[in-house]
Amino acid sequence: MKRDYVTVIGAGIIVALAALLLVYLGNPANTGLCIACFERDIAAALGLHDFRQMAWLRPEIPGILLGALAAAVATREFRPTAGSAPATRFLLGMMVAVGAMAFLGCPTRMALRIAGGDLNAVVGLAGFVAGIAIGVRLLVTGFNLGRASTQWRIEALILPVLMLALVVLAAVRPMFKPAGPIFMGTTGYPGCAGTPVGIGMGVVLCLAAGVVVGIVAQRARLCFVGGIRDFLLIRSGLLLAGFGTVVAVALTGNLVLGRFHPGFANQPMAHTAHAWNFLGMALVGLASVLLGGCPFRQLVLAGSGSGDAAVAVLGMTVGAALAHNCNIVKAASPYGKAAVVACLCVAIVIGWINRDRQE
Repeated sequence: MKRDYVTVIGAGIIVALAALLLVYLGNPANTGLCIACFERDIAAALGLHDFRQMAWLRPEIPGILLGALAAAVATREFRPTAGSAPATRFLLGMMVAVGAMAFLGCPTRMALRIAGGDLNAVVGLAGFVAGIAIGVRLLVTGFNLGRASTQWRIEALILPVLMLALVVLAAVRPMFKPAGPIFMGTTGYPGCAGTPVGIGMGVVLCLAAGVVVGIVAQRARLCFVGGIRDFLLIRSGLLLAGFGTVVAVALTGNLVLGRFHPGFANQPMAHTAHAWNFLGMALVGLASVLLGGCPFRQLVLAGSGSGDAAVAVLGMTVGAALAHNCNIVKAASPYGKAAVVACLCVAIVIGWINRDRQE
């Protein structure tokens, strides 16, 4: 057990250091690593929504997935599986994205925002725990999306190949028509576009950081939802130690670098609509429990061969695009409020009707 804690804590340290490095390379403050945000940026780069300021084919996302793939293959843990309620998982992935866009960040960014002093993220954490608690209750009452079955290897390699294609597109940036479709955001906003080491080297370093994070996360089974879920369900603090380590190391780094700015107001890429910070992350927590892991974990599982996780990743990407196209990203807007509440209700219904009735 002690060795497991060393592995998880070590992974947490590496993830936090990678996030600090990615901010230096040009990612916005408190956004060194955010799965939902980066999937949103990829969606913008592909023209799935028109907020072009956020358009960037983020190399971190392919890096994490490919790193997880490499680790799984190297340790003979690459097991192609799929078929566990794919349509439901796609829908849950979309709902995770809606909650994350309402809060302005996934659980990974929530931890990094807390480490940067953003007290709005503490409100989000309270909602996150509440949503996970609802999900745990549904698990206890028998929630189950069914068993995945073994698939051909080619099935599990489709998403990694697509991720490799994104890396190539990020490097080449072909212009199939005058304005795209590989769009590029405003210089200085999306990661490598404003990096002090140049765009080409920035892509390489961001990709490398993602690969390293993917490797350690696959080996440690790191999951921001799983830590709280396991503590509530079986009183295990193993994965929770990884969550705490990311916050502690990132907080220390921010203090040393002068990036720690405590308060609610004037936080980077954040809002002070506390009810919707709470409810947005409650939705993320609940839907992630039903999926079996947070957005970060879904990406790692997809790299390890899970077609079900790959479907969830695609659902999150589409959900992030729809959130912008439907003005859901502004949590305090009528559309944002309605979407968050509706998704919470639907997620609870999904959890209730998918209980195991064999008992």
